[in-house]
Amino acid sequence: MELTSNERAKQRGLRRMKAVALAFLLGAAVVYVVAGRNGNAAPWVGYAQAMAEAGMVGALADWFAVTALFRHPLGLPIPHTAIIARKKDALGENLGDFVSDNFLAQEVVADKLRRVGIGGRLGGWLVQPRNAERVTAELATAVRGAVAVLRDEDVQAVLENALVKRLVEQPWGPPLGRLLGQLLADGAHHKLVDLVTERAYEWVRDNHGAVLRVVSQRLPGWSPRFVDELVADRLYAEVLAFAWSVHTEPDHPMRKAVDTFLMEFAQDLRTDPATIERAEAVKLQVMAHPEVRILVGSAWGTAKKMLLAAAEDPSSELRRRVRDGLVTLGERLTGDAELRSKVDTWLQGVAGYVVSNYRREIITLITDTVQRWDAQETSRKVELQVGRDLQFIRINGTVVGALAGLAIHIVSRLIM
Repeated sequence: MELTSNERAKQRGLRRMKAVALAFLLGAAVVYVVAGRNGNAAPWVGYAQAMAEAGMVGALADWFAVTALFRHPLGLPIPHTAIIARKKDALGENLGDFVSDNFLAQEVVADKLRRVGIGGRLGGWLVQPRNAERVTAELATAVRGAVAVLRDEDVQAVLENALVKRLVEQPWGPPLGRLLGQLLADGAHHKLVDLVTERAYEWVRDNHGAVLRVVSQRLPGWSPRFVDELVADRLYAEVLAFAWSVHTEPDHPMRKAVDTFLMEFAQDLRTDPATIERAEAVKLQVMAHPEVRILVGSAWGTAKKMLLAAAEDPSSELRRRVRDGLVTLGERLTGDAELRSKVDTWLQGVAGYVVSNYRREIITLITDTVQRWDAQETSRKVELQVGRDLQFIRINGTVVGALAGLAIHIVSRLIM
């Protein structure tokens, strides 16, 4: 398997340390050979030879110990060697248990979150506009991705099932009656009445001929023509004056009659079974109309275009409001200790729930990943990570062995 640049760097470091450790062993061997050839040259030669001999023993013993972790020394299938390759699965399980007991315990996670104070840190981070802009951009990317994944027909089906079905299931009469009653109590309908009366007056004013024709058609055929015209003009003037007075007089009896009718109608919508039943019939006719379903389908298409346009435009009103909202949230988290406490408590609860209910799945991710690794590849990866430091064991073994050999040689000379 091809190594990454980081692994190649670690491999070079490992080779250098192996060469250094080997140099200590070879140095001890050279001293031992030279001292052996000059055994009678001077008294100190024996001490040097003892040091070198013990140093070689220590170096070889530690070389064997370090090598046995990763492979069989000299390729020989010696028992209890190539430990990592043989115990790979057990190491994965032990690693999973270690992580579970020391990192994914509910009390450990809760204590860590409590000491970190995520609410305060999050507030201090969000209060900076550039960070709020970054979060807004990420949210916009997520929205674009979600909208792109959703199929229009699926969304339309959901809207029809959720929205249209719910509208059909809910009775319209009582809610409309309450709404109409509230509008009447607040006087919000007066502007609508003003508009209707104004349009009625304008129509009468602008349709003098039509009014005259209607009146003339209702008069007896034997009456003289000039009488018909006088009657029609008189009726037209009365209708025009009536329309004007209804439009201009807030306390006109016609307006009061309209108010009375609307209030009675609102009351009937709430309490009268016959009126409620008729309202339900009208509702079913409206909801069954093909144009309503077309409207529901087109509503998603329009909303989708608006949402995508707003998400893609950094200066859109939507993104500006989200960005300002995040900054405001950061300010509240920074200045409101109670809110910070609520956020921290909520996060601790979420983390506790996750580790309590999904800890086994998280650990399984570790153990299954290790089990899928090739044994030799696992050994190589571990050696690249820690092998360089383990070479110091070989170096220390050479040095300590030499010192121990010197000490033993000195003691043996003293007591003999």
